[in-house]
Amino acid sequence: MDDLRPLPWATRIARTGGEGIQLLLEHRDGFIDELWLDHDLGGADSILPVVTLMEGAAFNGRPFRIGTVFVHSANPIGAEIVVRSLTRWNYQVRRATAWGSQ
Repeated sequence: MDDLRPLPWATRIARTGGEGIQLLLEHRDGFIDELWLDHDLGGADSILPVVTLMEGAAFNGRPFRIGTVFVHSANPIGAEIVVRSLTRWNYQVRRATAWGSQ
């Protein structure tokens, strides 16, 4: 989920928080090998609604089945919020270095 960066290895790309939520819900009963999250998604949009959905699922005892969540935001404070929030709910989270957009 990233508003600008090309993600050539990705099977699906969500460019907004709303698209991210829809994508997760479409795969609710499946397994997601890798989920890449960018904190800032343009304008006032961010990944936080997706994080809230994932936290709520874990709180209700049915977390999303995700191998690794990679947080690749150029916003260090936003990225840390995402990492801490999801780690708290036992998602496997790794911080990845953000790369330039095209």
